[in-house]
Amino acid sequence: MGIALTLQEYLNDRNIIYDVIIHELTNSSTRTAQASHVPGDRLAKGVLLAKEGGFVMAILPASCKVQLDAIEQMLHCPVNFATEDEICSIFSDCAIGAVPPIGAAYALDSVVDASLEEQADLYLEGGDHRSLIHISHAQFHDLMKDVPHGHIGKRG
Repeated sequence: MGIALTLQEYLNDRNIIYDVIIHELTNSSTRTAQASHVPGDRLAKGVLLAKEGGFVMAILPASCKVQLDAIEQMLHCPVNFATEDEICSIFSDCAIGAVPPIGAAYALDSVVDASLEEQADLYLEGGDHRSLIHISHAQFHDLMKDVPHGHIGKRG
């Protein structure tokens, strides 16, 4: 399948320099990190959350779990995990469970875990269960410069 077309077009339109890394088929971001020999702190995952009036994407390391309460404090509203049907309707060009962590590519508001900005380079889920996008810190920072940052993930 390769990386999602929506993601590819978004990155290309912004002149983001990236490499595509192919890995064995996996079914979670933690297993993807292991299969790709990438530290979980350097693999960004996207988690779709539902909020009143729409959705928001949480972007955090694969080694962390979403802290809903931290996101609720940042956004000043309740949030919950989106349903599989909601995820599929938004990420129609992606495999189920392979959400790219670039919400803006899908016209979504996002929040990003501040720890990702500490990494020299990052890997992003590509929209299937076999591809990762590898980008520099500077490229990631450029993509996330207008996204609210906070401590939204907890190791676990």
